[in-house]
Amino acid sequence: MRETQLMLKGYGLTTAELFYHMPDHPHVLNTFTWQDYDLAPDYPKLFGFIEFWQREIEGPLHSIRFCHRKLIGPAEWRNVVAEFRLH
Repeated sequence: MRETQLMLKGYGLTTAELFYHMPDHPHVLNTFTWQDYDLAPDYPKLFGFIEFWQREIEGPLHSIRFCHRKLIGPAEWRNVVAEFRLH
């Protein structure tokens, strides 16, 4: 229920691919994928995670690629009061 409640409040699924330099081999790039429900256009959870990475993780960031998708939009959700079945 947590995800559904967030989507109804306007949150969408944000996926980020972080490219970072390996601490022991600075010329080698590695990737890390992060995913959570976040609120566009400010992306507080994504930027909070990036700040955490820069503060706590030894591998310096090279670049970040992300996308955001609202899974429930106003035209996709409706309140159904009754359901009628024929035969």
